[in-house]
Amino acid sequence: MVADIELDAAQSIAAVLFDKDGTLLGYDASWGPVNRELATIAANGDPVLADRLLSACGMDPVTGHVVPDSLLAAGNTAEIAAGLVAAGSPCDVGELTARLDRLFTEAADKSVPVTDLKAFFARLKARGYKLGIASSDNENSIRQTAIRFGFEKDLDFVAGYDSGYGTKPQPGMVLGFCEAIGFPPERVAVVGDNNHDLHMAKSAGAGLRIAVLTGTGSRESLGADADYCFDDITALEALLPERAL
Repeated sequence: MVADIELDAAQSIAAVLFDKDGTLLGYDASWGPVNRELATIAANGDPVLADRLLSACGMDPVTGHVVPDSLLAAGNTAEIAAGLVAAGSPCDVGELTARLDRLFTEAADKSVPVTDLKAFFARLKARGYKLGIASSDNENSIRQTAIRFGFEKDLDFVAGYDSGYGTKPQPGMVLGFCEAIGFPPERVAVVGDNNHDLHMAKSAGAGLRIAVLTGTGSRESLGADADYCFDDITALEALLPERAL
């Protein structure tokens, strides 16, 4: 019965809202070095403190493993900055937030996509789907990523933590997407790599909650809240109807 419900829901999808990091971009390759740099910034260059800050925010400083749904995996810039200060950073939280936002925007030039994003978005757009991105990163960083990989013209909506729609796991980004494209939430699929994305989708009443394993989550950590759990976003193309209705 559950499979039938999911299949029916997939047939009604007309729009897809993607997370960015860990979903469109491979998390480890894109964010491992950035996390180490943000810890160095927050520690004012003290390597011992930097390692302690990484651990407190969810990343093993030796292996680079990031705990699913930890602050580094799912937090927005302001939350990460506040967490770093709470863990012992001597920086002012407001100034640290601004520095991290700049770091994350610059990181768009070094990020690693999970597939050819220009071709992927073009194929979905040609099939009639409305497409958006909802990220805990800042909006400028999202737009820079889209420009770099050549799919900015295929986006109908972009929301970062600073775009005025609230933050994950609140429903605001999904509802803002729905308002922008003129579709109800049950016609939207939300795709992400952690439970913040899935909980956002659920709270907004999205038609499908789809998890991918290119980020920090696992089948074990994501399975309970996802309708589908795929290795990466490319599996979405076979799930969705050939044409959005």
